[in-house]
Amino acid sequence: MSTPLFKNVCDEQYFSKLYEEHSKDLHDFIYYKYGEHVNPEDKVQEAFIKLWRNCKTVAPEKARSFLFTVINNITLNDLKHKKVVLKYQQSKPKQHTNESPEFIMEEAEYLAKYQAALAKLTEGQRVAFLLNRVEGKRHKEIAEMLNISRKAVEKRIYSALEKLRKEIDGI
Repeated sequence: MSTPLFKNVCDEQYFSKLYEEHSKDLHDFIYYKYGEHVNPEDKVQEAFIKLWRNCKTVAPEKARSFLFTVINNITLNDLKHKKVVLKYQQSKPKQHTNESPEFIMEEAEYLAKYQAALAKLTEGQRVAFLLNRVEGKRHKEIAEMLNISRKAVEKRIYSALEKLRKEIDGI
């Protein structure tokens, strides 16, 4: 009985030889079976990484079947994961809330008043106000962005607030 040339897959030369011999076959197997959208190149790399991690336990004569089994399982797991993600994306969130219908209606009315009041502001006031209140920018940052003084930014924001208070009752 002849002894094998390599005792385990951990030998770098043997591992490189395995990669050269089987990487194209593995790629084609996954590509033909599942298509390009599963990234066959990545799956081949993952299979060889798994082989390298288990190189001491895989016999050299079983390496090819190990690779094909691993790459098929990796791809099937990935497809299952994509199905779960798709199912989650397609599920509709619950349509009810804990707020009363009156609150929802008042909120919609307030939003409409707020948007109308914002539209009545001058462009400079609206830009400075939204940069400060919505995006959280500081007066100094807004002044640098708009190439105006810090006092001008303060004036625009405070005058916008005064106009909004007059336009919207109950602020």
